[in-house]
Amino acid sequence: MQIILMEKVANLGNLGDVVKVKDGFARNYLIPHGMAKRVTPENLAVFEAKRAELEKAQAEKLAGAQSLAEKIEGTTVQITRKASVDGRLFGSVSTADIAEALQAQGHSAVEKSMVRLPQGPLKIVGDEHIQVALHGDVVVTITVSVLGEQ
Repeated sequence: MQIILMEKVANLGNLGDVVKVKDGFARNYLIPHGMAKRVTPENLAVFEAKRAELEKAQAEKLAGAQSLAEKIEGTTVQITRKASVDGRLFGSVSTADIAEALQAQGHSAVEKSMVRLPQGPLKIVGDEHIQVALHGDVVVTITVSVLGEQ
């Protein structure tokens, strides 16, 4: 199915690109989330009429993400969990825990879907450098310090 992208989508294209994707991806994800529209003459005309407005909105989102990145970059978050003597956690520290800790520090715009844990949840005591993707083009690194309690 051919679609027009209404915003930048990672690994797919930028605003205004006409791309071909699988039908299910378009029907179930892109179109319902407002990220794309089907390619029809009417939708092309509507997009061209709103192009400047959409570009301005996208630039504002990017500027907001960059200003938030300046505040968050290098932040250290401390999370305490029960741990064994050898430093293994009885539970784990997930993306939701990290996002909650950042929100407690006053960074309310950070959601759990923005936190990147490529090796999965943290399961040992210590410091770990984690990436937070605030925007498709803005990724910052924070330090998560997992503390163990007996």
